[in-house]
Amino acid sequence: MWGLNFQTTMKTEEEIFESESGVAISVLMTVYNTEIELVKRAIDSVLIQDFQDFELIIIDDGSESETHIQLLEYVEKIVHEVIYIRHRNRGQSLSVNRGILNSKGKYIAILDADDEFKPNHLSACLEELGNFDLIASTTDTVVDEEADYFVPDKFDLGQLIHVDDCILFATLFGKKAVFETIRFESKYAADAHFFEQASKMFQVKKVDLRTYIYYRNNPDSVCSTLKRETQLLNS
Repeated sequence: MWGLNFQTTMKTEEEIFESESGVAISVLMTVYNTEIELVKRAIDSVLIQDFQDFELIIIDDGSESETHIQLLEYVEKIVHEVIYIRHRNRGQSLSVNRGILNSKGKYIAILDADDEFKPNHLSACLEELGNFDLIASTTDTVVDEEADYFVPDKFDLGQLIHVDDCILFATLFGKKAVFETIRFESKYAADAHFFEQASKMFQVKKVDLRTYIYYRNNPDSVCSTLKRETQLLNS
């Protein structure tokens, strides 16, 4: 278990966490055996943001050695502030929770390793947040067919709902205090559960933004896998 800061010199996790210097936004991205070209695309989409006051925290969730080595080699070449953390496989929720503990931004943004930000995503999120504490947004969703717009309903996995009607993990953006108060749980629809819990204590809203590019044409995604399994059970 370790963390590296490649902007200057290598640091331990404890040194990073205790750093007094801050940034506006901490972007958290978890990676678990994601195709390296997709991960590079995701990372690059963060680096070209029109709002540059951010740190990128990559949490390697126990990827196999080949993915781990390729990812580390790519991260070492980045000149922007990047923190790399690796641990045994825990799942996205617990990995994001760990990233939050190691973040120093005033705000938190999340990015899935097989998706990407449009160049104005962070600035647009800041503008939409306004006086709210947390937002979730719609997405620019990439699909192969109409059916890809639909995912299993958290209340009834046998029913499907449109992604625009969901709270999506990586579209969550808000004040760090929200993420420090509420933790993500290891469960299906952990994103919706988080948003619901936050609404009881903070000012939250769902916005129509679409600066997050959500690739629903990935057959290996969690939602796609669950959708296939559910359809098999019901057939």
